[in-house]
Amino acid sequence: QVQFVESGGGYVQPGGSLSLSCEASGLTLDLDYYAIGWFRQAPGKEREGVVCMYSRVSGGATYYVDSAKGRFTITRGNAKNTVYLQMNSLKPEDTAVYYCAATDSRYGCYSHGISQSEFASWGQGTQVTVSS
Repeated sequence: QVQFVESGGGYVQPGGSLSLSCEASGLTLDLDYYAIGWFRQAPGKEREGVVCMYSRVSGGATYYVDSAKGRFTITRGNAKNTVYLQMNSLKPEDTAVYYCAATDSRYGCYSHGISQSEFASWGQGTQVTVSS
């Protein structure tokens, strides 16, 4: 059973930073063989893709939604099957539950976007609240 466990969320003032972590388990292959993504769901809104990264074997290119460009950075951890999301210059509109996920589909992460439907398994998420 594929599982994702997100952590690192919390309460931060506007302009602050948070580093989210995600640990995957139950995957058939090492996480390096999967495209990975971070998603978020704000209160009253649908879940949206924030950033994704091609599988390492496909080059590891990234895609960021416009609101995340220059502020968020996705990385694969040195520890096996871990993913991080560094979030800087946080804004109140970044408040949401953040999720990570992975897909072996070549259509999950591409140069112009993220196809959320290609990501099948979801964790419980971690709450990020940005407020003064």
